[in-house]
Parts: sequence; structure tokens; C-alpha cells
Amino acid sequence: MIKNAFDEMNGTAGDCREQYRRVEDWLAGVSPDLLALKRREAELLFKRIGITFAVYTEGGDPERLIPFDIIPRILDQHEWSHIARGLEQRVKALNAFIWDVYHEREIIRAGKVPEALVLHNESFRPEMQSFDVPQRVYTHIAGIDMVRVGPEDFYVLEDNCRTPSGVSYMIEDREVMMRLFPELFQNHEIAPVSHYPEELLEVLASVAPPNCRDEPTVALLTPGSYNSAYYEHCFLADEMGVDLVEGPDLIVEDNIVYMRSTRGLTRVDVIYRRIDDDYLDPLAFRPESALGVPGLMQAYRAGNVTLANAVGAGIADDKAVYIHVPEMVRFYLGEEPILKNVPTHSCAEESELAYVLDHLDELVVKDVHGSGGYGMLVGPAASQAERAEFAAKLKAKPAGYIAQPTLALSTCPTFVESGVAPRHVDLRPFVLCGRDIRIVPGGLTRVALREGSLVVNSSQGGGTKDTWVIQSSGPSERSQTQSQG
Repeated sequence: MIKNAFDEMNGTAGDCREQYRRVEDWLAGVSPDLLALKRREAELLFKRIGITFAVYTEGGDPERLIPFDIIPRILDQHEWSHIARGLEQRVKALNAFIWDVYHEREIIRAGKVPEALVLHNESFRPEMQSFDVPQRVYTHIAGIDMVRVGPEDFYVLEDNCRTPSGVSYMIEDREVMMRLFPELFQNHEIAPVSHYPEELLEVLASVAPPNCRDEPTVALLTPGSYNSAYYEHCFLADEMGVDLVEGPDLIVEDNIVYMRSTRGLTRVDVIYRRIDDDYLDPLAFRPESALGVPGLMQAYRAGNVTLANAVGAGIADDKAVYIHVPEMVRFYLGEEPILKNVPTHSCAEESELAYVLDHLDELVVKDVHGSGGYGMLVGPAASQAERAEFAAKLKAKPAGYIAQPTLALSTCPTFVESGVAPRHVDLRPFVLCGRDIRIVPGGLTRVALREGSLVVNSSQGGGTKDTWVIQSSGPSERSQTQSQG
């Protein structure tokens, strides 16, 4: 473990925090053998359900189970309320920023964000200039990666504004926990998460084109079964009760998108797309793409279909743009940011690059367009040779990297081979934005299962936990009131 990491169960003084007291009592009463048995049962449940992910770096695209930890991560209502208010504020500012850079560019003219960072960014889409999307919403589904470093210190690590994944694990983790440990749920009033697909469908319907009929048709566009998140695509389509389609299932005629079915052609009003911009339409982007739909961008620009998330939303995903999000909150909303950014060095600036090169053994360096834990250097854990290799990359392409201090991420109790031990965690809450903003309490907690590791990504050996937002530390308030009556 990193020294001085905040222990979410035992706090700074070593006394069990209130929201964990019943879990502490439960752990004291169960044997390691029973916990090991429950962990095996969880693995069997996940295999039966079919939750897998592909590890592309290991030949043959093998399908793997994401390790699941059976000890929940717990947030109290005060903590969650603070997080939720900060998330709503942040996503409002991000959507305002995306609209602005494709329209008036006021934030650039005001000197708050460098012009080159936006207009020369590979995620900037000229095709979206002056195009008005419904409700001015570009990132309808945002996954905001957060870390905690103290009792009240929550930081945003990354903004995922294109095609964030992991929500199916949030829902299935809860389902498995309820099956395995019903007694724990009887002793806690836990905010539900199972209604997320219903909320998602309502948000998607709320951004349908103005000219669509009363009941918009929503479809989920997947790149297919070889995609690492294909299980999630199937899960969400099934839970929402919408069609799961691939590129060849859709056709564009007279700037209107239709879905092929046994009933003939059905007009599609909203597409929840899980395909990157580059592959959406071979007529507009990569001509060799067999995943997209020819003519889709023309139908989109004509206002006859809504794409969620919007084309070009990735401009707010960029790790160099991330540095400026607090200023976006001030600029667009006139408010101080509720959630902090991690202090970040832009290697594009000469003085910052010099500092990073001199402190590589202390910093985490990331590719501005990287994801999944790839393309990064964890300086304190890297060898001298690895740091030297990364230094060469920084000098060759400084604008492609940012650097952050190695944070002492908070820890949660985790059941590992040696027993119950603290492991570092992060949190990815999911924010839905349409006519209004909705946030299902909790999110996906990812856990670094290797002792001392700070890398929580599933592709790098991390696991997941069920995340509880406790509405009451004991039995439900309703049952307490009844018993007192």
C-alpha cells in the first residue's frame, strides 16, 4: 500500500467508520473458507450470465471474466450528495463547452482554452460545426472517473464523454451481491441501481429529433461480437427493450435512417451508438469501415436522427482538455467547481515538459488519447530503462502526453488470497443527460487487486466491486418507525 492512503473503512484514526460498522461485524462473523466459497459462487454466476471482456493484447482476443470482489464499497448519503452535485455541474459545463467549440468559440476568444488544443485536436470534428444537436446535449452518457485521497477529498481523474463502458458490471455486481448476501441487504437501506436502463431509455427518448413521432424508436448500434464490451451492448439493449443492431442492419434513404427487420423497414429516431466516430459512416470518415452506416452523417446533419453520444463529443475526452474543465465551470456556469481536478502538467508547454522529465520517478504520465491503462507510465513503479524509454517518447511528441502526481488512492477492504486486505480503488459514476440530468446512486468501483498497485483497469488485472450508497446505516427508516409505533 502507498503510505498515507485513506482507508475508507477505518478512516484516519483507525476506528471503523459508521457506514462500515455492520460490514465489519459481518466480516468478523464469517470464516475465510465461507468467503472463498462465496467468491467461487460469484464466479460461477458471472460465467452463467456470460459477462466477459476481451484482452486484445493477449493473442486470440481471449474472453475473460472481470474479477469480482465480494466486499462492497460503501458511501454514505452525505458523500454521495457531494459527488452527485459535482457531477451534474461538471457535465453541464462539458456539454456547454462542446456546443461552444462547434459554434461561437467564446471560451477560445476569451483566452481560457488554447485554440490549437481544440482545432488541431484529432477528436475535433469539423463536420459538426454550426450543427445544432437536440437540447444542446453532446455527451448523453458520461462516465466520470474519480479517485478519493481523504475523508472529503474527491478528485476527477478523467472525463469519458464518447462511449463509456462498465455500467452493466455496476448492475450485475449488485444482482450477484443480493443473491449471495441477502442478510447484508436486510441490515442496510441501499439506493437501487437496477433502474438505470429505464432511466437511459427515457433520456435517449427525450433527445429525439423534433420531427419524430410521439414514441421515438431507439436502437443500440454495436460494432459486433468481437468488441470487448459486446456483452454490455446486448445487456443494455435487452434491458431497455430496444433493438441491438450492427451497421448492415441499418439503411439510409432520403436522409432518414431505417432498420431492416422481418416486418420490413422501420424508421429509427435515436441511435445509442457504441462505435467510435471514425467508423460510423464510411462516406464521411474512414471509407474502409464495414462497421458503420453509409449516409448516416447526412441523415444526422439533416436533423432526422439523434446520435448518442454526439459525433465530436470526444473533444471533451481529451486528457489535455481535461486540465481546463474547472475553468469551463467558471466560464459557462459562473460557479466554483465542486469537484477538484488532479493537478496536471501539460507536456506541450516547455517548462512543464522540463519538470516532468526531471521528475519521471514521481509522476504518472499518460497519452492524452489513451484509455484502458495503456500508453501510460507509473513512474515510481517503473524501471530506469522504462523511464528512459518514456522520456524519449515525451521529447519526440510532448503534446501527446500529460503528467500527474502519484496519488495515494483510497483503499477499501478486499478479499484476496491472503484474506481481507486493503486495496486501492477508483469510482466511475454514470451521468445521463437529456432534457434533464439523472445519476443513478453509486457507480462502478474498480479495484487494483495486486498489493500496492494503483492500476484498476480490468485490462491490466483490476477487478470490480458493488458500490453502495447508504440511505440509512441500519434497517430501513420505515421499519424503525413501524417498530417504534
